[in-house]
Order: sequence, then C-alpha cells, then structure tokens
Amino acid sequence: MLALLGALIIGLSLGLFGSGGSILTVPVLLYLIGMPAELAIASSLFIVAAISAFGSFHNGIKRLISWRHVRWFGIPGMLGTYVGAWGGTLVDSRWQLLVFSLLMLVAAVFMWRSKLKDTTHPLVFNKPKVLADGLLVGAITGFVGVGGGFLIVPALVLMGGLPIVIGVATSLVIIALKSFVGFAKYYAVFSSQGISFDWIVIGLMVIAGIAGSYLGAWIGRRLPKEKLQRGFAVFLAIMAVVVITQSVI
Repeated sequence: MLALLGALIIGLSLGLFGSGGSILTVPVLLYLIGMPAELAIASSLFIVAAISAFGSFHNGIKRLISWRHVRWFGIPGMLGTYVGAWGGTLVDSRWQLLVFSLLMLVAAVFMWRSKLKDTTHPLVFNKPKVLADGLLVGAITGFVGVGGGFLIVPALVLMGGLPIVIGVATSLVIIALKSFVGFAKYYAVFSSQGISFDWIVIGLMVIAGIAGSYLGAWIGRRLPKEKLQRGFAVFLAIMAVVVITQSVI
C-alpha cells in the first residue's frame, strides 16, 4: 500500500508538471518501502523509464516528439547515464544521496522560478551545446537515479529551440532511454554480486505511477498550475533536508 501511495504521488507530479515526479522515487523507495539506498537508486531508474515510456507512446501518436532532438540530446545522454551509473556502483551510497539531495534543491529552485515561455524568434539548433548538455545531464541522473526532466525541458526549449509542449513530450523519450540504460548497468553489476531487485514493488509502482500521471493531468487542467508548482518546490526542498539528515549525516 505504501508503494502504491508513493507511486501515485510520483505520477501526480509527472501529470501536473511534466517533470519533478521522478526525483521523488528514491525517497519513496527509501523511506516508505525501506529499500537499501543502492537498490532504491537503481530501481528508481527502471520505474521512471517505464512510466516515461508509456507517456511517450501517447505523445508519439499525437506527433509531439522531436526525434532530431532525441538523437542529439538523448543518445549522448544514454552514454552519460551509463557512465554515471557505473560511477554510482563504485562509491558509497551516502555520496550518491548527498548529490541527490543537492539535486533536489536545484529542482526546487527550478520549479519555484520556472516560467518557460515559447521563444518569439526561432533559435539556432546548437548541436555541440545540446550534445554536451545531454552528456552532462545523463551522467548526473545516472549517478543519482533520477530522470532529470526539470533539467532536460529547459535545455530543449532554451538551447534546442523547441516549443514547450514539444520539449516536454521529447523529454519523456529522452528520460526513458537514459533511465533504461542506467538501470541496465546497475542490474549487471548487482546481479554479479548476487543482489536481487524487488520486482513486485517495482511493478506496482510503475502501474500506480501511470495511473497517477493521468489523474495529475486531469487535476492540472482544473487548478492554477503556478501555485501547485511552487507548493511542490517547497515540498522538494523539505524532502532534500530529510534525505540529508536521515541518510547522509
């Protein structure tokens, strides 16, 4: 039941804001499920990937995905995520959680201040910057086990020149690709060490997360999004402090 509740919260956030939900996956697995830190970080990547892939299927039908940006941002991001996940298997999980907590604070600031608007003039598609950003975001998200939509969407809009609705839809494809690759690395390493995943919990969270994303989208059409987003930003900041005090210090 705790897994279902946590997954619904994650899905609600994804449905409401298009990002931010995946960063709650690790705390849910840590504190509601009681999963060890290294398994929580690895399992979160699969959960995020599955929920994002489901959303991407519907966006693909609606033709909202820029496959050009998936190639130039997503494929380098997959490489970065693989390297980040590899690094995550070599360090104490407390370092991962510390970086994760700092990333939550960054996400809180992004969501508090986020007022992305479609550009009035088409931007030049800067391939080197998009590629470099994909590598960097991929490495960070692979190391700490999050999707990173709050970093990907601004990058696609501000550097890739995409309209916001296309940027959000494209980011889900990139999140799914990166997260699956990151999980594959963790899975290979942990399997060789005899560490097994709780697939029942993972499956329940994927299903509930997908359901929550539909509910979040429905709520988002009826409530003021800016106030909800700021409230969620405060919640993220509080959760960052909890992770630091409970798991790092």
